[in-house]
Amino acid sequence: MRRILNLAVTGEVIPKNVLQRLELFHLANGREVFLNEEQVARFTEAVGNAENRRVALILLFLLSTGARLREALDAEWGQFDRDKNIWRVPATNAKANRVIQRHLGPSALWVLDEIGTEGVSKYVFPSPATGKPYTTITRAWYCLRRKAGLPDNVRIHDLRHTAASRVACETGSLVAVKHQLGHADVRMANRYAHLTDKTVQVSGDTRN
Repeated sequence: MRRILNLAVTGEVIPKNVLQRLELFHLANGREVFLNEEQVARFTEAVGNAENRRVALILLFLLSTGARLREALDAEWGQFDRDKNIWRVPATNAKANRVIQRHLGPSALWVLDEIGTEGVSKYVFPSPATGKPYTTITRAWYCLRRKAGLPDNVRIHDLRHTAASRVACETGSLVAVKHQLGHADVRMANRYAHLTDKTVQVSGDTRN
């Protein structure tokens, strides 16, 4: 309503916005769904047994890198530096509209070795039907999610959250999370702060 009245003021329909100083409610509506270690293990096993292996490897790649779905679907072999284990997501593919450099861990490198498209296609994950990037993999995701016994509320995007949570737990650094997710500001990684705090606490307990 306040927005509507602001527009009315701008259009000179009313002289002032009577709701201008009304304090807004701040809802805690952030959605945080992370797979735990047991769920990750079941998911990984389901990938290994999946009928649609190429799409299953895409999903495992998302979990391994923290990439957004479209970034992975449009990934090209020329973006990867295997010597430095770096994936340079071009600005044209990134939501942040700038180049993102993501570290490739053992799981992501394994996917690149297994996918079998290097030297065959310029795309890492081309659709066998078209030779071009998939437009959607939602149906295959639902099937894999069911086989892994994951809750129905787990989305593909939650694989990105899970990857970030694992980086936070392993490094205890929000800066590391920022770089892996490609955030422009470290404050955008604050949702994982409680995980880095746990890492620090565990490390402190170990030293004691």
